[in-house]
Amino acid sequence: MKIIKTEIYKYPIPMVPFTIATGTMHFAQNIFIRIHTDDGIIGVGECSAFPMIAGETQNTCFEMAKDFAELWKNKDALNIAERLNELHLFIAGNYTAKSAFDMALYDISAKHAKQPLYQFLGGAKREIESDLTIGIDTPESMASSALEFVQKGVRMIKVKLGKNPKEDVERIKQIRKTAGENVILRIDANQGWNYDEAVIALTALGKYNIQFCEQPMRKYNDELLPQLCKLSPIPVMADESVFTHHDAERIIRNKACAYINIKFAKSGGINEAILINKVAEENNISCMLGSMLESRLALTANVHLAMASDNIKFYDLDTCLLGQLKDPVIGGVTYNGMHLEISDAIGIGADVDDAYLKELESVII
Repeated sequence: MKIIKTEIYKYPIPMVPFTIATGTMHFAQNIFIRIHTDDGIIGVGECSAFPMIAGETQNTCFEMAKDFAELWKNKDALNIAERLNELHLFIAGNYTAKSAFDMALYDISAKHAKQPLYQFLGGAKREIESDLTIGIDTPESMASSALEFVQKGVRMIKVKLGKNPKEDVERIKQIRKTAGENVILRIDANQGWNYDEAVIALTALGKYNIQFCEQPMRKYNDELLPQLCKLSPIPVMADESVFTHHDAERIIRNKACAYINIKFAKSGGINEAILINKVAEENNISCMLGSMLESRLALTANVHLAMASDNIKFYDLDTCLLGQLKDPVIGGVTYNGMHLEISDAIGIGADVDDAYLKELESVII
C-alpha cells in the first residue's frame, strides 16, 4: 500500500491562557495531517507543539511535515518501523512533528486490518479515568478551582507548581484544605525548581498526601534525581527527563524515578510510547499517559493506547478541558465526567471537520 499524498494543516485551537512553570500558552500550536494511500485508505495524525518542553513550535512542525511527506511519497504505508526509521535517519529529535506521522501510519494499519486501533494494538476496552489540571495562579484562585472540580465530581486533581517553594506549599495547603482529604492530588513542577528548592518543597509538601510529583527539576539535573528520590517523601515521576526509551533505560538504571510520564508529542508517537512502556514494565515501573494541548483527535489515539497497555496506570488526558474554545473533531473520544470513552470505529475513529480546515494554512505534498 503506497503513500500517494499528504495533506498538512496548521491546526491552531484558541484557548484560555494556560500557565505552567516554564511559560504560558495562549493557543494550542497543533498540526493536523491526512496521509492518502493508493488503496483508498486515509490515515489521520495530529501533534501538539509545546515549545517550552519539546523545543518545537507549530511553524517548525509545519516545515518538518513538508519534508517528511516528501520523504514518504510512494513508500509502503504499512511498514511502520521502516517509515519511522527513515524519519530518525533524516533528522534527530523533532519528536513532536514525527508523532503526527507515526499516528497516521497506525491509523492506516488499523483501518487496513479493519480493527479499532486499541484492538490492533492488542488491547481491550477498559475504564480510563483522567485527572483534571489546575494551572499556576494565586493560592486562593487555585483553591477555588479545586473546589469547583470537586463539586463536579472530579476525583483526581493535578496541580501545576514550580515557582517559589514557599508559595507552592501555600498553594497545596489551601487546595488540600478546600478540596478535602478524599481527592487524589498530584503535583507537576515542570522543571521549575532547582535541587535545593525541590528538597524544600517536597519535604514540606509530604504531609499533604500527594500521590506523586512530576519532574521537579530541569532535565540537565538528572544526576541529582537519585539523591532527591531518596530524600523526598513524595514519589518522583520523570516527565521531561524521558523523551525516548533510551532515556527511560538510563533513568531507571540510575534509580532516578518511581514512575514515568509518556507523551506522544514528547516522544515521537505511539511506537516510541510502546517502547518506553515496555522498558518501564520490565523494571516494575508504572507509567502515566499524558498529553500536551491536543484536540480530541490525538486524544482519541491516546485512549486507544491506554486500553492496550496494562502498565499504564495513571491518566492525565484532560487536554480538551483546559480551556480549548473550539472542538472541530468529528467522532472520537467523549468525556463521561472524567471517564474517557471511545467507539469501535476502525482505526482511530476520528477526523477533523473540513469546514474548520478550509480556513487554515495548508499544503499538499
